[in-house]
Formats: sequence, C-alpha cells, structure tokens
Amino acid sequence: MTATALEQLGKHIETALKNEVTGYTIANDELTVTARTDQIVKVLTYLRDDTDCKFRILVDICGVDWPQRAMRFDVVYHLLSMHLNQRVRIKVEADERTPVPSVVSVFSAANWFERELWDMYGVLVSGHPDLRRILTDYGFQGHPLRKDFPLSGYVELRYDEDQKRVVYEP
Repeated sequence: MTATALEQLGKHIETALKNEVTGYTIANDELTVTARTDQIVKVLTYLRDDTDCKFRILVDICGVDWPQRAMRFDVVYHLLSMHLNQRVRIKVEADERTPVPSVVSVFSAANWFERELWDMYGVLVSGHPDLRRILTDYGFQGHPLRKDFPLSGYVELRYDEDQKRVVYEP
C-alpha cells in the first residue's frame, strides 16, 4: 500500500471520528490510529461498517507495558480489510485501575484476546462476558508480561511421583 493511500485512509478516519480519534501516524508503511479509550467500541464499529474502510477482521489485540508512564499500558488492536487489502492499527492507553471497554460485541474474536490481555498484563476489560485467566493457572499470582514481573518467581511447580500429582513448593 502506498503512503498516499495510507495518508488518505488516516485523514478519512480522523475526519469521520474527530471526537473519538486523537491522531494518526504512518511509520514503516503502517497506519497507526490513536483513539480515546472510552470510545474504542465506536471507533472499531465505524471501521468495520464504513464502506470506505470495511475492516471486518480483528487480527489481534495485544498489550504494551510502559511502567514509567501514568497510563502504563497501550492496548493495540490490529484490523484487516480483505476487501480493500488494507491493515490498520488502533491504539488506546490504559492504566492499572481503569477498565478498557470490551469489543466482543463488535468482533467476537476479541473474547480470547481480551482474556489474554487481562491474564498477561492485568488490564481490566469492562463488559467482557467471561474475564477469567486463560493462559496461566487460576491460582497464579501476578501478570507475567508486565515489565516489573519477577523473573525467578516464588514457587516451583513440579510433578511428584509419590503423590501422583502436581505440587507447589517454595
């Protein structure tokens, strides 16, 4: 995709969602749109339904940890338009206490990604139908992809042949 097409798409999105989008950038031939966190459902719905966008596939939701910032996390949504052969990245900021609205109602694929975001980073997601741990054990303490997560841990997990079960030890 040419830089001109990305620039046009960025301007189109920014113009249509002037109260919801705070800006856009193009780097390495990729469009990144920054949106207000409380407006993410409206932004993704627009990108899915608008005839000039048609971003009908949610490829991924991921987190980025910036522990030195007050709004510690970036929640990043990657969308794909097969019809227009375009991709876009939508970024919102979050902290440890304020939940990000769930987008499961817009893209059902967000269910797993939002659970993973909660499990790995501890980013709260409001309105999610089933926000439980998905990759770690239910008794697991902490969120392993945070940059301040201890590398050595506090307990060892091993299978005990005598007890015929998994045991936790300091």
